[in-house]
Amino acid sequence: MKKILIANRGEIALRVMRSAKEMGIKTVAVYSEADRNSPHVRYADEAVCLGPPPSKESYLLGDKIIEVCKELGVDGIHPGYGFLSENDDFARKVTEAGMEFIGPSPESIVVMGSKLAAKNAVAKFNVPLVPGTEEAITDVQKAKETAVQIGFPILVKASAGGGGKGMRIVNNADEFEEQMQLAQSEARSAFGDDSVFIEKYVTSPKHIEVQILGDKHGNIVYLMERECSIQRRHQKVIEEAPSAVVSPEIRKKLGESAVNVARSCNYYGAGTVEFIMDADLNFYFLEMNTRLQVEHPVTEMITGIDLVKEQIKIARGEKLSFTQDDLKINGHALELRVYAEDPCNNFLPDIGTLHTYKKPEGNGIRIDDGFEEGMSIPIYYDPMIAKMIVHAPTRKDAIDKMIRAIEEYKIVGVKNTLSFGKFVLQHENFVSGNFDTHFVPTYFKPEYLQDSDDEEMKIASWLTTQLMSNTSNKTSESTIASNNESSNWKKNRTSLR
Repeated sequence: MKKILIANRGEIALRVMRSAKEMGIKTVAVYSEADRNSPHVRYADEAVCLGPPPSKESYLLGDKIIEVCKELGVDGIHPGYGFLSENDDFARKVTEAGMEFIGPSPESIVVMGSKLAAKNAVAKFNVPLVPGTEEAITDVQKAKETAVQIGFPILVKASAGGGGKGMRIVNNADEFEEQMQLAQSEARSAFGDDSVFIEKYVTSPKHIEVQILGDKHGNIVYLMERECSIQRRHQKVIEEAPSAVVSPEIRKKLGESAVNVARSCNYYGAGTVEFIMDADLNFYFLEMNTRLQVEHPVTEMITGIDLVKEQIKIARGEKLSFTQDDLKINGHALELRVYAEDPCNNFLPDIGTLHTYKKPEGNGIRIDDGFEEGMSIPIYYDPMIAKMIVHAPTRKDAIDKMIRAIEEYKIVGVKNTLSFGKFVLQHENFVSGNFDTHFVPTYFKPEYLQDSDDEEMKIASWLTTQLMSNTSNKTSESTIASNNESSNWKKNRTSLR
C-alpha cells in the first residue's frame, strides 16, 4: 500500500495522514469548497476538491471519491469517522474497485449497523444484554405488555439509531404509545427507517466502551476500556482511559465480551464495543461502532499502540504483531472535545472566526485539530474545533494537567466548551468517579460558568488597574528622577564653568 486517500476532513484527516507519512505512504486529501484552506489539504501529497460545502455535495459523494482514487492510483481509502465510515455500500464499492477499505468488511458493518441484528448476533456468544424485545415493534399493544413485564422505565430506541436520535424514555404505560410514535417519527426523519425496539432503562448508567483490534487471520484483542459518561444530548464531551470504577476483574470480563462481539460478526480492523453499566457495575452490550472513534487517542496514550497504523497493517493483510498478554495499562489519559458551542445556551453550536487561537504545550499534552488562527468555523459540519488529550502517571495527575492545559488554551472569536470542561474536571463527583451519563442535567447550570466568568473578569479588571497604577507610578517616579537628574546636570554644568 503506497498511496491512500482519506475520505474525511479536519483533525481526523490530519491524524491519519501523519501516521501514513511515518509509514512511508503517500496521502491524498479531498475537500469541499469550504475547506479549501484547511491544514489537511496543505499537508497531503495531493488534494482534490469534491464540490460545494454541504456534505451531500462533497464528502458523501462515494462514487466520485472512488473515481478520484482510480485516476490517482490510490491503493486504499481510510474513511475516518462520520461521513462514509459506516456505509457498507461504499465499503463494498471500494473493494470491488480493487482497493482496500481501511476498515471492517461490509458484512460486519451491516450486522452491527442494526441494533436488533447486532443483539441477535451477540446473543449466541453469551454477551450480557439489557432485557427487551428481540425484534422491531410491529404490534403496539403487545409491545406495551412486554414493557409492563420488563418494568418501567423503559427505553424506546431506533434500530438504525445513533447520537440519541429516535430514543425516548417511557416512565409508565399511559405514555407508551405517544413516546413510541415520537421515536418512530424521529427515526424515520433521521435514518429513513422507523424500526424501533424497547429495552429496560438503566436509571444510573455509566457509558463504558472497549477498543478492539482484529486482523484478517482471526486474531482479536481488546485494548482496555474508556469511560465516556460525560455527555450532552447523548453525545460525549469528556472521555478517559481507564475507567475510575472498573476493577481488573471487571476489565477482563468486559474485554472478553467485546472480543466475543467482534467474533459474532467475523470482525477485522479497529472497532469499539459499547456497554452500559449500572450502579452495581453490571454491564450490558449496547452497540458496536465499526470505525475509529473520536476518542481513540486516550487508548493510544495508555497502551502505546498507534491505532491508525494498525488499521493500515490489518488492511494490508498483516497479522497483529502483539497478543493480549502484551497489552498493559500505562498511566491515565483524558480527552476533552473542544466544541464551538455555547454551554450557557444549551450547547448550541456557534460559528465565527478564530481571532485568537493559541494551543497549550508541555509534556503529555496532545492537540488533534484541523484549524489555525484566522480560520472560520463552518456551519456545514460538526462544530468540534479540537480534541485535547493529556497523559499522566495517575488520574489525579491527568486531571491537574488537563485543567492547566484548559487555562492555557486561548480561543477568541467563538464560544466554546473549555470553561465547561474545567467545571467538570473540578467537580467533586467527577474527581471521585461517582458520576453517570446524567452528570450534565444533574450538576451543571449555565450560571455556574457565568459566575466563574464574572469572577475572572473581576480579577482581570483588578490586574489591569494594578498594572496601570504601577505604570503610572513608575512614570511619575521616572519624571521626578529625570527632573532631578536634569537639575543636577545643570548644577554641575554651572560649577564647571
